[in-house]
Formats: sequence, structure tokens, C-alpha cells
Amino acid sequence: MVKQNMPFLIAVFLLVLYSGFLFGQVGSPAALRKTAEEYYRWRNENYPVNSSDQGLHTWDNRLTDYSQPALVSRQQYVRNLLAAVQAMQTSSWQREDRIDWLLFRSQLEQVAFFDRVMHFPETNPQIYIHECSNGIFSLLKKEYDLPRNRALSATARLRQMPGLLQQAKANLKAPVRLYAQLAIDSAHSVDPLFKKSLMVMAKDLSPSEMENLIRARDEALAAIHAFADGLQRDLPQMVAFSPMREANYNYFLKHVYMLPLDAKEVAMLGQAELARYRGLESLLPDPSLANPDPTRSKNIPRDQESFLKAYESREEEMIDFLKEKNLITLPTYLGHFYIRELPQAFKPTSPGGFMNPPGVYDKDSAGFYFIPTYDPKSSNFYIRAAIEEPRPILGHEGIPGHFLQLSIANHLPDEIRRQHADGIFIEGWALYTEEMLMRTGLYLENSAAQGQILRLSRYRAARIGVDVNLHTGKWSFEQAVKYFMDAGGLDREAAEGEAAGAASDPTQKISYMVGKWQIMRLLGAYRDRQGSHFQLGKFHNDLIKNGSLPLSVVEWLLLDDPTSVQQALR
Repeated sequence: MVKQNMPFLIAVFLLVLYSGFLFGQVGSPAALRKTAEEYYRWRNENYPVNSSDQGLHTWDNRLTDYSQPALVSRQQYVRNLLAAVQAMQTSSWQREDRIDWLLFRSQLEQVAFFDRVMHFPETNPQIYIHECSNGIFSLLKKEYDLPRNRALSATARLRQMPGLLQQAKANLKAPVRLYAQLAIDSAHSVDPLFKKSLMVMAKDLSPSEMENLIRARDEALAAIHAFADGLQRDLPQMVAFSPMREANYNYFLKHVYMLPLDAKEVAMLGQAELARYRGLESLLPDPSLANPDPTRSKNIPRDQESFLKAYESREEEMIDFLKEKNLITLPTYLGHFYIRELPQAFKPTSPGGFMNPPGVYDKDSAGFYFIPTYDPKSSNFYIRAAIEEPRPILGHEGIPGHFLQLSIANHLPDEIRRQHADGIFIEGWALYTEEMLMRTGLYLENSAAQGQILRLSRYRAARIGVDVNLHTGKWSFEQAVKYFMDAGGLDREAAEGEAAGAASDPTQKISYMVGKWQIMRLLGAYRDRQGSHFQLGKFHNDLIKNGSLPLSVVEWLLLDDPTSVQQALR
């Protein structure tokens, strides 16, 4: 009965919402912002693990409901809301209001696209394993509450995991073999997160509370392992990876990223940038510097703790350089940036680790970069690079890269812009800062840092070819891995992880080099506009003060030129 009546109730809700504004506010900027606020509240409650991850801890004792009625209800809600937003007449609105309408529309387009095209609840077992691992990880990573209270929330979530995985089995009508293998790998790596990391919070529990936690943990792990075993058993019968195809890929580029390029143009950009950075590597007096080699390092850390401390300690000199050169203004609210070990459960699709910035609701201003477990003999590119010369990746992940940019984005007063998280801007900025620091004099000529920056840009360019060709159906997964190795210069472990990440997160891999290209293009136009008044530091401040918006929109804001937005949406 709920499944049948829910779409009707949603339609009634939307009718009331959009007919209830008085005094001519229907379709007004005020109505848009009210609608967005209501959507964010709905989203936060319906995706409690993501809310915890973003620093909102209202629903820390819940997991997302993946029952069929809940899935249908959420999909219908977004479809109806998107239709209502699309129907708004905005041609007479002021620029700032029209930009907010475009941004909110693209946020809804992204959710609707994945519902309509990717069908992940039916095809991707990773979403259920990640719901379990992130359900615990999001409670552990920051001390936002007393350990006992966080442990009790963890107990509540653990109890729900067997039921969640039963929902997963019912939903997975056509699981994709590649996604299933990645889910199996993650499931086999989750035990340390549950048995070691989680138990650190449990020290203040009463004996009965501790007993409840351990029982819930063991039952959750048993359910996760059984789920993985079932996937392993059914693996041979599962469907092969199926690309979204070019028409859908182009739709996403235009309607979500507002990118004035299509798939073919993006692929051409990747080829051009790949050729450029492979050539620049070759022009180094010692081209081998592009391939990180710990044996060239004067100081090889003794163990995991000293490795993380040595990595983190280099941030201060980078901050001093930024201040000395007036390259960017650091806000007073900026918190501390830490380097931590990557939980094994996240390694299959994040071989280089990942950045965890302050969440949009976070009261704690600190951020983290999670890097794989230290091994001085590792073949992993990121470990080798971190031992020999950590600053290029540190600049990308920390200051002036992700940590700085996302911290500033979180402080925007405009709710729609604060909520927007355009991946092309986010990754483009971080990649741009790598080379910007080199060009402005932080690193010596013919140094390991310089070589590493060229290699990092080279394999980010290779990511474009993999992403476009994999998701438009031109390449197989093995072709993608081989391309990362041959063209990108990665070892097989890193290449397989990169290709897995590309398959699991469509278009994410294009974001680095495409965003950097857009920023460089905007930098040139901005300098032309400023003339003799041009200052690089002012450009950087003007660029990132707007948050994580599509760069076509940022161009409109900085240059008062909507051409790129119009081209993208044509």
C-alpha cells in the first residue's frame, strides 16, 4: 500500500509546496531557495550515513533504507522536484538568482541521472558494502561527541546491517561482475575497521553495552562475509560491465557539469595533455625523476607513525611559501590538516588514498588525507612518491589544494552554492595548484618534485582516455588497465585500482585535467581583463571564493561572460 500511494503523496506535497507561496512568489527566487532548503533537509534525513560523513549527526543511529518502497519513493521525489524546478520561468531573474537556479537544477539532474541510467541499487553491490563501512567510519574519524555516545550509535547501525544486506540481495537483479568483485574485495578488508578501530570508542561502555556492541558487530561481520560469499559464488553468472554510452555521457557533461565540451572533445583534450606531459618528462635532464624512487631519498621512515609524521610536517614550509609569494589568502578559520592511514576497506577503489575535508555541516575545521599503509618496498606509486618527495601530493590534498578550497566553500553564505560540489572544479583546482607551485618556484629544476608533478599530470591526462572510452563503450576494463600502465606510467596495482575507480564512478576521472584546463583558460582571460593590475594571488582568491561551482559559471561570475554556460546548455 505504501508503494502504491507514495507517488501520489509526493505529488500532493509538491502541489502544496509550489501553490502555497503567497504574493506572487510562485517560481520566484524566494521559492527556489525555500525549495532547495526543503530538499536538503529531506536528503539529509534519507541518507543518514552521508549526513554523518558531512558532519551532521542527527541520524547517527540509522542506515539508509534500501527497501523497494523507499527506493521508489526517493526516485519519484527527485523526478517530481526536478520537473517543478525545470518549469520555473527564470528569464527575467537577476544573474545571481539565475545562477542559483542552474546550480540547484544540476544537483537534481545528477541524482536523477544515476537513478535513470546507472541503476546502482540493482547492479552495484559496492553501494551496500560501502554503506556498512562508511556507516562506522563516519562515526570514528572525528571526535564530535563522547566515545560512548558514538559507540552506541555504532551499535545501532551494526544491528541494521544484516537487514540492509537482505535488502541488497532483493534489489540486485542484475549485478555487474566488476562491481561485485570490488565489493568482495572491500568486504574482505572490513574486519580491522570493525574489530580494531571501532573498539577504541568502546572503552566507556557498560558491560551490557559492550556485550551488545560485540554481538551486533559479529552479526554484522557475519552478514557482510556471507554477502561476499554469495557474490563470489554467483560471480561467473553475473553480467559484464555495461557502459552508459555516448549520448548519456554527453547528457551528464552538459546538464550536471555544465561543461562546454562533449565526450569526443574531452577525449581529444586528454590526448593532447597526455602527449604534452609525456614530452615534458622526456625533456627533463634526468627523465627517471618522473618515476618516484624511495632509494633516492635521504630519509626513509622507520615505520607507519614516522612516515605519517614526516609527510604531515612538510605542510608548514608550503604555507610559508604561499604567504611569502602572496599566492593566496588563508582564512583565519582554517583548521589543521592531518595525514592518516587509509582503512583497508577503501583500498580497492582508492589505491592512492583519498581526501576527507571538513563536511559542509562540520563544526570541526580539521581535515585528513588517508594514504595507503606504509611499506618502504611498496610498488604503489603514491607510497613511493610520499617517501621520496611528499609535497606535490600534499599540496594537492592539503594547502593550497582540496583542504583549503573546500574549507572556504563550506563558509559560503548562499546555501545552494555551499551545497554544490562540482568535481571538475574541485579536482581541477587541486591539480592546477601542483603545477602552479612548481612554476612559481617552490621546487628546484630537475628535482624529484618537478619530475613527480609531470608524471602526476601525465597520468591524470591518461584518466580522461580511460573514463571516456570505458563509459562510452569503446574499451574493455583490461584495455583501461593497460592504458594506465603504458600511457600513464603507473604500476599494475595502481592501474587496476584507477580503472576500478573509473568504472565505479563515471566521469570522476576526467575532472582533474579538464578542470585544470578550464582554470588555465580562465586565468589567461582574467589576466587580459586585469591588464597591468593583474595579480596571481588575487586571481586565486577570486577563483575559490565562489565555492565548488562549474567553471563555466565561475567564468560568468568573474568576467560577466555567460558564453560558456550558454554553450554548455545549448
